Amino acid sequence: MSLKETLNNDFKEAMKAKDKIRKDTINFVRAAIKQTEVDTREEVDDQGIAAILAKQVKMRKDALADFEAAGRQDMLDQYKAEIDVLMEYMPQQLTEEEMLNIVKQTAADLGIEEGSGRASMGKLMGPVMGKVKGLADGNDVKNIVLKFLG
Repeated sequence: MSLKETLNNDFKEAMKAKDKIRKDTINFVRAAIKQTEVDTREEVDDQGIAAILAKQVKMRKDALADFEAAGRQDMLDQYKAEIDVLMEYMPQQLTEEEMLNIVKQTAADLGIEEGSGRASMGKLMGPVMGKVKGLADGNDVKNIVLKFLG
């Protein structure tokens, strides 16, 4: 069963169960998928859906700090619940150790040495992000690359 079919089935189940947060969150994702399909005029595959899910999670994580600063505990709780729902559909995320191994391997392939400084940041980030797309948060990857470069 494709990820799109799973989302549609889970949307129906959430409606039957009257699970408002789950239903609304899945509906937002379905709308984003539909919008992407309309914009590109082609059907989105599971990898494309994973990218859309990652974008949705990132948007919500970015908003958490704003809600916390504004003292909006209700919105904070809602967005955390939405992130939990979205993470169920995301591919298994890489651990910090797995990301570090990918960074080390990519750096070796590019001839970048550990501790070579931030000057190599741009050369390393692009290829690493290409390898971990949908499997890791960009901020986490950035922090690991910075730690690697010293």
